[in-house]
Amino acid sequence: MNIAFLGLGTMGLPMAINLLNAGYAVHVWNRSPAPVEKLASLGAKVATTPDDAVKQADIVLSMLADDDATRAIVLDAQVLASLRPGVIHINMATVSVALATELADSHREQGIDYLAAPVLGRVNVAEAGQLNILAAGDAAALTTVQPLFDVLGGKTWHIGERPEQANAVKLAVNFMIASAIGTMGEAAALVRGHNASAADFLELATSTVFSAPVYQGYGLAIAEERFEPAGFKLSLGLKDVRLAQAAAEQVNVPLPLASTLSDAHIESLAHAEGHLDWAALSRTSARRAGQA
Repeated sequence: MNIAFLGLGTMGLPMAINLLNAGYAVHVWNRSPAPVEKLASLGAKVATTPDDAVKQADIVLSMLADDDATRAIVLDAQVLASLRPGVIHINMATVSVALATELADSHREQGIDYLAAPVLGRVNVAEAGQLNILAAGDAAALTTVQPLFDVLGGKTWHIGERPEQANAVKLAVNFMIASAIGTMGEAAALVRGHNASAADFLELATSTVFSAPVYQGYGLAIAEERFEPAGFKLSLGLKDVRLAQAAAEQVNVPLPLASTLSDAHIESLAHAEGHLDWAALSRTSARRAGQA
């Protein structure tokens, strides 16, 4: 089975490494050369263009940054046009519901199976091959690629038969993460305003009533004001909140909290914090309270 992997960023690189370590033949392409060089040293075959990477592929995995990058590579750079009938394309990036629908239609017209499989987990989880994979698309194609998912993830969640359903679920989860960060930032500011320790409060909250990985991980980062290096950039958080809003509007679902969160992200970007970890959204609450 020949695999092509497009997009070797923060998450794509460890995922491609895991596939190589599992014994798969992997052709790789990336805009910047450093990840490609690392994978070449591990036995990957390097392609100079994305369409060249997929020409002999049985399965194509893409993990590109956003809608614009995905459209540019898959459609404008002729990746889709270069795929042979019977190839399965798995898009593991977080993209809009609208683009997922468009890609599914475009692939169908060309006789190519298109699956959406965005993931939950940070870099360390990707490195350990323990991602949660949210998969949607044709059931037979999903069965074919399940061995790859077993290498990349700890659990595969089958969302539905339409690829865009997986993207809707991923955006809903990221909206909840943004909500958790925003809530912890405001709650920490409240505690700080009464001269109590925000760090002690966050330790209390995240080890008792909110003892979940998202609260614990982001809560610790907020408590320690540790926002670099970014595991997930704040600017990407804004992108996902906006995509959630667009997905909600498409089906007439109000998300009033998302509007508040979007404004908070924009405020953070106005303070040049977009490159920081998503936990830096908590600075917005501190600033508004005159604490920063």
